[in-house]
Amino acid sequence: MPSHPPTLLELQRAIGQGLLQGADGDMSTFVDADGLTPQARLGIYRNTAIGTLVTALRLSYPAIHALVGSEFFEGAARLFMEDSPPRSAWLDTYGAAFPDFLAGLPQADSLAYLPDTARLEWAVNTVLHAPDAKPLDLDRLALLEDAERRDICFTPHPAVRLLQSDFPIDAIWRAVLTRDDGAMGAIDLNAGPVWLLVHRTPSGVEVDRLGAWQWHFAAALFAGRPLHAALEETPPDTHAWLATLLASGCFTAIGLPGRPFD
Repeated sequence: MPSHPPTLLELQRAIGQGLLQGADGDMSTFVDADGLTPQARLGIYRNTAIGTLVTALRLSYPAIHALVGSEFFEGAARLFMEDSPPRSAWLDTYGAAFPDFLAGLPQADSLAYLPDTARLEWAVNTVLHAPDAKPLDLDRLALLEDAERRDICFTPHPAVRLLQSDFPIDAIWRAVLTRDDGAMGAIDLNAGPVWLLVHRTPSGVEVDRLGAWQWHFAAALFAGRPLHAALEETPPDTHAWLATLLASGCFTAIGLPGRPFD
């Protein structure tokens, strides 16, 4: 902080840094005591800011909070805030990097499934808050020539995500949130990988477990690959799975090489 009176931007940046990192620095010089010391006044703002961010993370990661407990979660959240302060006032978008942070947190090494469970929770959060979009009008497909259909590319709906994990994170997530100790105790962490589709329906967010080939086919389409390329090395009933994706509203538009999506 410069010795001269700071500009508004300088003061905002200094206070923002001090709130999360606990360093008042020279900014207390420019805080009017008025019955409270500058440090005490800044402490009120600091506690409010930290509490608000911890709450925002807890709302986005309720299963993680339940798995590790309040004390561990708040400690991890405070460390995370120092590395990744919010960049927007819309706190529903805060915490995207929390799963990667947990993956690098030494205190969480014994919970190998924790980062992927957090990734599932973030996928659920982003799908829940994704913008509305009109699903693809299936009549558009009927207007295409047979030769064109093999080359079409799809635009995924903003409220759809794919996730893969070596742990049964969907079972962990459900058991924790429903407080089903029996289901939690029956989970085999070594049962093998899971392939998940997270999507929003009129009744809420659904997490569906897929076969590996279903997941890879959907991932190819979501990545914009042409239909004929996505169909390579898939079983004969892939067209039925495509019909399921279409009927579920997983796409919003189609396009052809050299032609815009519509």
